[in-house]
Amino acid sequence: QVQLVESGGGLVQPGGSLRLSCAASGRIFRTYTMGWFRQAPGQEREFVAAITWNGRSTNYADSVKGRFTISRGNAKNTVYLQMNNLKPEDTAVYYCAATFGDGTRPDRHEYPYWGQGTQVTVSS
Repeated sequence: QVQLVESGGGLVQPGGSLRLSCAASGRIFRTYTMGWFRQAPGQEREFVAAITWNGRSTNYADSVKGRFTISRGNAKNTVYLQMNNLKPEDTAVYYCAATFGDGTRPDRHEYPYWGQGTQVTVSS
């Protein structure tokens, strides 16, 4: 069993930055592919970014490429999402997720483990 806890959300002005963190339980965190997803009101949960267990491969949604960066610290059992140049359309609840195996998977159905989410609001 894996437990995930997100933090770092909040209210930020357009053009600002936030850094989300996801702390994971379990000794085998380093074997998981980790992903970030988001869900805005009335919309489906969508892929944001993913990173393989060794950090060598990442994948991003087109809407966040060049603005968001995913990274992980296996020694700390933590995955991060650095979000720069935030836009109002980035407003959503952001979820951390974990899955087994290789590859940076954009399909939310491939992730069995989820955190509770953290709210990000981009507004002036």
